[in-house]
Amino acid sequence: MDTLSDTFKALSDETRLRIMTLLLENDELCVCDFVGALGETQSKVSRHLRYLYHAGLVKDRRQGLWMHYRLSPDLTAEQAVIMAALPQAVGEDQKKELRHALARWFAEKTAACETQ
Repeated sequence: MDTLSDTFKALSDETRLRIMTLLLENDELCVCDFVGALGETQSKVSRHLRYLYHAGLVKDRRQGLWMHYRLSPDLTAEQAVIMAALPQAVGEDQKKELRHALARWFAEKTAACETQ
């Protein structure tokens, strides 16, 4: 029961819901991708990602200076049901908005890399 309670607590914040929505549509994202797409500070995004990590919803890996996050492959059966229902609960408008924000960020990131 603690895992289920922790899962709902983790998803009770709008920023964490937006992070999970992005992860459900993308295999893996860097902290900088969340910062760019969500328009939040790196420290705020990292704090929310740690919360999701401790709830068992995401896994991380380091690549150089950057931390990358993905949906945890070790979800409990209850967490898996919640994650499967989340895209429908979030709604198409919110998902579309997040997709566009992430695409804008990727375009900015690519342009910045090309000018260096």
